[in-house]
Amino acid sequence: MTIFDAGCGEGRNLVFLLSQDYDVSAVDPDAGAVDSVRALAGRLAPRLPASNFRAEAIESNSFPDRCADVVLSSAVLHFARDEPHFRAMLEGTWRLVKPGGFFFCRLASSIGMEQRFTRIEERRFALPDGTERFLVDEPFLMRLTMELGGTLLDPLKTTVVQDRRCMTTWTLRRNG
Repeated sequence: MTIFDAGCGEGRNLVFLLSQDYDVSAVDPDAGAVDSVRALAGRLAPRLPASNFRAEAIESNSFPDRCADVVLSSAVLHFARDEPHFRAMLEGTWRLVKPGGFFFCRLASSIGMEQRFTRIEERRFALPDGTERFLVDEPFLMRLTMELGGTLLDPLKTTVVQDRRCMTTWTLRRNG
């Protein structure tokens, strides 16, 4: 099974996958973070080439279309500057999912704390924890699911994190 981490950071979500000998690839715009992932892979999965881990923007990564059985996007898309940037990041991630493959996304949302956020502009909000994020909601995610040609694998699930922010899990299968 091929696993792709879109926005891998320093690889905290990859430790288990690398140690279990999955075919892992990843991108992150932070070159230092990608160096950390290469070192981690060197220790846990030395058979994987360093070229599987690239310092690139998610929206313009150089990996081929439909290259992964599973694509992870954990705590990444809510850093979008605006909706065009969000859609570019999402498309750069979604295009990597093979037909029949899985997309796992965890991102900030307004679900469950709708009245606690201060709108800055469009989908950009100030959160009670002092951060700014691009927030999604259920209708937006459901519309994106249809536009992408995906099928929900599980209902949307949202965790309220100590009354500071909401994190939603959005899982899809790529049809066709």
